[in-house]
Amino acid sequence: MHTLNRVAAGAAFLGLSPFVLALTVPGPVVDDAWLAAHRNEVTVLDVRPNAKSFTAAPQFEVDKKSGQKFLVELGGHIGGATLVDNKKVRTERTINGVKLKGMIPEKADFEKLVRSWGVQADKPIVIVSAGMDPMDFNDASRLFWQFKVYGEDNIAVLNGGTAGWIASGNVYGNVPVAPAAGNWVARSDRSGEFTATSQDVVNAQKGGSVQLIDARSDPFYLGLSVAAPTVTAPGHIAGAKNLFTGLMSTAGGHDASKLRSVAAYKDMFEMSGLNGQAPAITYCNTGHQASGTWFVMTQILGNKHVKLYDGSMHEWSVEKRPTVAVAGSK
Repeated sequence: MHTLNRVAAGAAFLGLSPFVLALTVPGPVVDDAWLAAHRNEVTVLDVRPNAKSFTAAPQFEVDKKSGQKFLVELGGHIGGATLVDNKKVRTERTINGVKLKGMIPEKADFEKLVRSWGVQADKPIVIVSAGMDPMDFNDASRLFWQFKVYGEDNIAVLNGGTAGWIASGNVYGNVPVAPAAGNWVARSDRSGEFTATSQDVVNAQKGGSVQLIDARSDPFYLGLSVAAPTVTAPGHIAGAKNLFTGLMSTAGGHDASKLRSVAAYKDMFEMSGLNGQAPAITYCNTGHQASGTWFVMTQILGNKHVKLYDGSMHEWSVEKRPTVAVAGSK
C-alpha cells in the first residue's frame, strides 16, 4: 500500500493522474484517432484473409468528378502491426470423442500462439481486420472472442480495420517487422461464460428461454447450400432464427466497412424476431461468422448472456443431430 501511495504521489507531482499510469482501452471498439494517439502503447494484431496484401502497396482510384481518391484494393499495414496467420487462430480438437476442426485452441496452446505474435502482458491489444468487406470483421471478432475466453479484457477492435486506417490518411507501411518474444499470460478459462456446447443448444431448444441465432446467409439457413465437407447436413438447428452476420457491418464500397449504430442493431434484432437483450447462443457453420453476432450483442448492446457455439453446424452435423431444411434439400 505504501508503495502504491508513493507511485501515486510521484505521478501527481508530475502532473499526471495516478490512475492513468497503465493504459487501458476505452471500450471494445476504438477508432483511428484513438489508435493514432496511442499507437506506441498498444500491440496491434493484424488478421486478414490475404496475407500477401500485408506487404503489398494499396491500390487507389480517383473519382473523375470529385477528384477524391478511394481505396479499392488493400495493401500495407499499420506501422508495427504483427500479421496473424488466420489459419493458425483455430485448431483441431477432439470433443467427447468427436474430432472437430476450427475450434478454439486449449489454454496453453493459445497462450503459446499469442506469445509468438509478440504480445506483452498488461499491454493493451488492438485487433485489426482488413476492413474492406463486411465479412472481414468476423476475423477480428473471432480472435477477440478467444482472447476473452482466456481472460483478456484490455482488448479492442479497430472500427474500419486497416482499410479505414489507410482511407483516413493515416501513415501505413508495407515492411514487416519481426515481433519480439511475447510474455502474454492467459489469466483464466472462461469457457463456461462464453462458450456453448451441443448440450447447451439442446437445453435451449427444450427450455425456450435462450434464443438460438443462426448467423449464416439465407441459403445456408434454409438448406439450399451446404458448407461441405465441414458440415454434413443441410439446413439449421430447429428453433433457430436467422440474422446474417454480414449485415452487422456496412457494405464498404468506396469506404471501409464499419460497425453500425446501436439503434440500427436494436432494430435489426427486433425485425428478425429476436431480442438483442435476451439470453442467446449464436452459431454458424464453424463458429467463425457467429463471432460477429456474439460481439455485437455482448460488446455493443451490452448483453452478457450470449454464448458462441464453437463447433456450430460442423459439430452439430458430425454428431448427426437433426436439422430443419426446405423440401428436397436432404
